[in-house]
Amino acid sequence: MLTISPSILACDFSRLKDEVSAVYDAGAQWLHIDVMDGHFVPNITLGPDIVKSIRDKTKAFFDVHLMISDPLFYIDAFAKAGAELITFHVETQSDIKKTIEKIKGHNIKAALSIKPNTPVSALKDYINDIDMVLVMTVEPGFGGQSFMADMIPKIREIKEMKSDMLIEVDGGISAENAKLVYDAGARVLVAGSAIFNKADYKKAIDDIKGACKA
Repeated sequence: MLTISPSILACDFSRLKDEVSAVYDAGAQWLHIDVMDGHFVPNITLGPDIVKSIRDKTKAFFDVHLMISDPLFYIDAFAKAGAELITFHVETQSDIKKTIEKIKGHNIKAALSIKPNTPVSALKDYINDIDMVLVMTVEPGFGGQSFMADMIPKIREIKEMKSDMLIEVDGGISAENAKLVYDAGARVLVAGSAIFNKADYKKAIDDIKGACKA
């Protein structure tokens, strides 16, 4: 099943409550929440208090992506704020096994992400412990970047490693390239600018879904 997870990094933060409600009403099942610390990546975004503030504003599944140096330290806070899935990077400083265990201890889903320069082999020791892999199709840190088509083989490689692994892609996803990642095996597509920069969110989401099925 195809899932669209709009990234609120691209939304109008002055209208955050309305934006998260609007994309859910437009057909988005998940909400992708990018958390950046200004250290692991150069940008700084939001913290658990913001996540908590919008938890009761939408019925969307909260897909929280931690682009931070020490995710283990913050798992409790984001879980309590309403995260239903927490993704962290294999390149972080935290002990990966302990971080996965901490997430699972809150009875929520755990995922690992890899940057464009990180090989799929970095996931090998953890692939059976996680619920999803997030393949970055841009360098993490800022929205609005161009999609990196050379990341598509990674999706296929993950599928070869574990055929039933749920794969999410994040970075420059739009109706123009969605079918490429879908055909490779990705089933959760993060889209920011391709949705929030459009006047009609439902049409933007439907266009992405339609492109995958074409």
